[in-house]
Amino acid sequence: MAETVQFDLVSPERRLASVQATEVQIPGADGDMTAMAGHAPTITTLRPGLLRVVHGGSADDYVVFGGFAEIGAAGISVLAEQALPRAEVTQDVLDGMVTSAKAALTHAQGAAAKTGTGPVDAAAKAVADLVAVGVQLGIAARA
Repeated sequence: MAETVQFDLVSPERRLASVQATEVQIPGADGDMTAMAGHAPTITTLRPGLLRVVHGGSADDYVVFGGFAEIGAAGISVLAEQALPRAEVTQDVLDGMVTSAKAALTHAQGAAAKTGTGPVDAAAKAVADLVAVGVQLGIAARA
């Protein structure tokens, strides 16, 4: 039997998971990673993406947006700015998130035009990441 590690996923709204996991696939800002028991201690920021938790012979998927993951001896903790179980991400939910991300991009572009600086690249990446999440979930963003 594979070793397990304590996994916790929380967002400001609620605790979404607290299980003994054999592996956790994390959408890190610098690339996807899989954490298991014995993983080197790591902290990474999250990009919008699909987080998968394998436990007890099954897997649970969550869509996460922002936040960070801490992998340590005590377990794996993910503190997400926003997180939803895969089943709760509908077409309307995804469209709302893409609309919000596009509004942030428009705002960043306007600020950059006035000041010559701004987080335009990060805002554009957030939009692209959300569209990619939709593709991964089989939902085409319409917003």
